[in-house]
Amino acid sequence: MTADAVPSVSVRRTRVVVVGAGPAGLTLANVLRAASVDCLVLETESRRFVEQRPRAGFLEEWAVRALEERGLADRLLEHAGVHTECEFRVAGERHRFPYTEVSGQRHYVYPQPVLVTDLVREYADVRGGEIRFGVRDVDAEGIDTDRPSVTYTDPSTGGRVRVACDFVAGCDGARGVSQGWMPAAHTTVARHDFGVGWLALLAEAPPSSDCVVFGIHPRGFAGHMARSPQVTRYYLECPPDDDPGNWPDGRVWSELRTRLSADGARPLTEGPLIEKRVLNMHNYVVEPMSYGRLHLAGDAAHLLAPIGAKGMNLAIHDALLLADALVAHAGKGDGSGLAGYSEACLRRVWQYQEFSQWLAEVYHGTSSGDPFRAGVALARLRRTLASPAAAAGFAELFLGKDTDF
Repeated sequence: MTADAVPSVSVRRTRVVVVGAGPAGLTLANVLRAASVDCLVLETESRRFVEQRPRAGFLEEWAVRALEERGLADRLLEHAGVHTECEFRVAGERHRFPYTEVSGQRHYVYPQPVLVTDLVREYADVRGGEIRFGVRDVDAEGIDTDRPSVTYTDPSTGGRVRVACDFVAGCDGARGVSQGWMPAAHTTVARHDFGVGWLALLAEAPPSSDCVVFGIHPRGFAGHMARSPQVTRYYLECPPDDDPGNWPDGRVWSELRTRLSADGARPLTEGPLIEKRVLNMHNYVVEPMSYGRLHLAGDAAHLLAPIGAKGMNLAIHDALLLADALVAHAGKGDGSGLAGYSEACLRRVWQYQEFSQWLAEVYHGTSSGDPFRAGVALARLRRTLASPAAAAGFAELFLGKDTDF
């Protein structure tokens, strides 16, 4: 290649480069912007894509209050549904669990793409923050030095851009590139495979219950979760790596009716299924979550299968801790928050991982084909429903209240 053919690289600078425009990256960017800490958000997908990507829909009350304190929850508080109970359906019987009565905490129903839309609007349109959508070939250099940088290809010019910075925040999810920037010699990735799949479904149909419903059935777990007054999320346990094509609409609704049936339950309101995808249920934790000037947040650092509706909540928790630490470093030169960031996050991460494993056995033990696992699963559920002490422990973890043990 001749010198004339070498592509030019433009260079610029900011304090923090945030890789990924999901809940973690956008929460972080908004807090930094509000504190006048310069940052740039890089996202490989389009704005339209991230604002429509179907994802989680439940926020724990602590997360809502934390967003409210940062001025990021106005639309959420205006439009979100509020849940105070859940329901287990086992052997044709309904068992209500009033977790707000037990814990004093509530769940907020607010789909992740709607929250992302709010956070993009607040960061880019209201606060004038910089964000680049559709970037390609994002890479980082020098993260183990005091002069890190991030490079990317600008989609409008095709040119490479190098952004010198003080810190890099890897918030680009389980399939992003930032996790790969952690050196293998420095990092442990702990993994757990549940050995089952969940067929994730979105139905253009009103919810068929006023709360989340968990169906515990010998044919497999089934879940019902409201997403909006017009859309309902359903889950069906299935073999891992199953093909969604094996599940025509008729089979889906038949199986949902069977697994969610219970005396006195409303019939399911059926409608077009606008999403079908199989999730292989597995979790992982990257430890530590920091290396040099790189700090991971959200699914880039830890993945939780949707068993306990924890992923979006953990992403927000990481982002708020990291934002406060970066603001303290920028404003006061206080690096203690960054030094303790990984440890502080992982305390909650591991509590949520343990809860996910515990709840997975309740969901899947009955359908495992193992009489011992089935017996243990039902014993756990009976104790949770009958014992005030067990109910309090379940509610505490289910709502994420004071769980940084």
